[in-house]
Amino acid sequence: MENETPCLDRARGSDILASMSSPEEFREEAIRLLKKLENEGMRSVYLADESEAQPSPESGSVPAAAPADDAESDSLDGIRLEVSQCTLCALHEGRNKTVFGVGNPEAKVMFIGEAPGRDEDLKGEPFVGRAGQLLDKILAAIDLDRESVYITNILKCRPPKNRDPEESEVRCCENYLKRQIALIRPRYICALGRVAAQWLLQTNATLGAIREGEYYYEGIPVIATYHPAALLRNPNFKKPCWEDMKKLRALLDET
Repeated sequence: MENETPCLDRARGSDILASMSSPEEFREEAIRLLKKLENEGMRSVYLADESEAQPSPESGSVPAAAPADDAESDSLDGIRLEVSQCTLCALHEGRNKTVFGVGNPEAKVMFIGEAPGRDEDLKGEPFVGRAGQLLDKILAAIDLDRESVYITNILKCRPPKNRDPEESEVRCCENYLKRQIALIRPRYICALGRVAAQWLLQTNATLGAIREGEYYYEGIPVIATYHPAALLRNPNFKKPCWEDMKKLRALLDET
């Protein structure tokens, strides 16, 4: 039976911090505790009670770090580095490379898929296999290319055998994507496939139903369409996908 992920209580942590005479002493104690947890089989820890006040620098304790999801203190390169070192879920154990994102950091439109595949895992870039080659053709058909848009996925590591992302994996990875969107601030988001559309819109509706509706993510219009891999499996999806792309092109022309 697996060990439960331990919870580090902030109030108790504050008491420990207050008893430390120096940052060095705190660092040594933290390393000791983490090694102890690792030896006991713990793979991760999380902080509870985020509303608890943090110790202030005036008290002599270690200053609190800025929140990880503070977009104002973020940069895409900084998030990319975090992703490259991420071990929040088990997918890191089988990856070759993390797949962060590619394109224009000031893009008017973001294309978001669900997760990297085999080719992406090997190269470290999203949509570079057969599905990626088809996406390039789709972009060219509406006068776009990889340099003018931004392309990424919800997950930054490849799931085994290209299966759908599990909810626990999405929860571990979604903060990276939220911060990417907050930094790029696109005018439009194009969700590639059911998984991406359902996550962005927090709905269980079918992709067909989402395609016909009007949806927004944090005030950003979302156009949902079929994943390029689905087009390769079922050419009948190409016509509705083309209708979605013409809709996106028309919206871009209006801005």
